[in-house]
Amino acid sequence: AYMQPHLLGNEFTHLEFPRRVQRKEVGKRMLYRDFNMTGWAYKTIEEDDLKFPLIYGEGKKARVMATIGVTRGLGDHDLKVHDSNIYIKPFLSSSPEVRVYDLLQYEHGPDDVLILATDGLWDVLLNEEVAEAVTNFLPNCDPDDPHRYTLAAQDLVMRARGVLKDRGWRISNDRLGSGDDISVYVIPL
Repeated sequence: AYMQPHLLGNEFTHLEFPRRVQRKEVGKRMLYRDFNMTGWAYKTIEEDDLKFPLIYGEGKKARVMATIGVTRGLGDHDLKVHDSNIYIKPFLSSSPEVRVYDLLQYEHGPDDVLILATDGLWDVLLNEEVAEAVTNFLPNCDPDDPHRYTLAAQDLVMRARGVLKDRGWRISNDRLGSGDDISVYVIPL
């Protein structure tokens, strides 16, 4: 965005401010940072700073060009910002992380599984928490039960969603449960 601003269609800024800049703040000083900065500095707001930020929102709600979450960028080569001719693709990676695991190189038991899940699970549970949950769940199932892996997947979904309390959905240690979609596959190796 900094090196090729023309790709932003003159509608977005690569600068980051603590919040969206408003017209009444032109001429006033506000904290900002750029991609090469390790901290924040002050800047006098100019008309150009009123543009929409390249990354809008925080955490799971962050959106590239106010249109799409970064995780949605794989494969969607023709995606444009709503009502414009600005392509989003230059700002997202189209190269997924790929790992190869040779199934024939290792021996696997009935409790050795691969977990394939959407970010609704991974946003709230660590890899170690998921591994521990499945490791504790599967031995308590009948090894001949054809639904044991489905039950393990359902258990993970419920762990990520949490329970409804007076302050919303909560998981262990009173952390927020997932507000995103949660799909889980437990695949026996």
